[in-house]
Amino acid sequence: MSEHVPDNPRRDFLRKTLTLIPVVTVASTGLGLGASAVIAEPARSPNVPEKTDAAQYQPAFFTVDEYAFLQAAVSRLIPADELGAGALEAGAAEYIDRQMGTPYASGALWYMQGPFDADAAPELGYQLQLNPQQIYRLGIAGVLGWCRAQGNKPFHEQSAAQQDRVLAALEAGDLVLQDVPAKAFFSLLLQNTREGFFCDPVHGGNKGMVGWKQIGFPGARADFMDWAERNERYPFPPVSIRGERA
Repeated sequence: MSEHVPDNPRRDFLRKTLTLIPVVTVASTGLGLGASAVIAEPARSPNVPEKTDAAQYQPAFFTVDEYAFLQAAVSRLIPADELGAGALEAGAAEYIDRQMGTPYASGALWYMQGPFDADAAPELGYQLQLNPQQIYRLGIAGVLGWCRAQGNKPFHEQSAAQQDRVLAALEAGDLVLQDVPAKAFFSLLLQNTREGFFCDPVHGGNKGMVGWKQIGFPGARADFMDWAERNERYPFPPVSIRGERA
């Protein structure tokens, strides 16, 4: 690591996470190569957002209660700290809501015929009957129902420590949801939160390019190869697809 870039666990985590996003996004979300035609539509569409403040955004897919859960969850998966904004401030929840309006989220780009085997080996590919829209709807309903059954406040009204325990139980599969595997729901939520933190702002997340700035990523600059081997902090601000500079 460069002597000019202080060693920090959060920054290191975010930098490593970014290296996973292109593969995951193109392979599983439909926002990679196959999304260019959708993005190019002149009419306003869910994945071509106008500039909006994360706190003022009104969801198109999620209900009020679902979106409150989503905002609380992303804020714990990548929380704000002394280095800067977290996923909530970056608009990751908005990114996910807009993503729910794409063909990917409805399963239109997937092979969704049976037979299905949830216990199949990973190399056999996706094995659930549920598309991302259904995973979110059933997963959030399951968590909210579990909180009620435990006599707890709704997820978004709980303390950060309580929310972390719920998310950890989802990740481990210890919190059993009736209609969707907890691990599958958590995995999708975490993946999409990362994407919303690091995507180009044209997709609704990474507002102000905060994710890119925290790890020194140059964004959509035409050429920065002169700096690739210098082991130094890149001195220029990131640039978005639309030409915005942070």
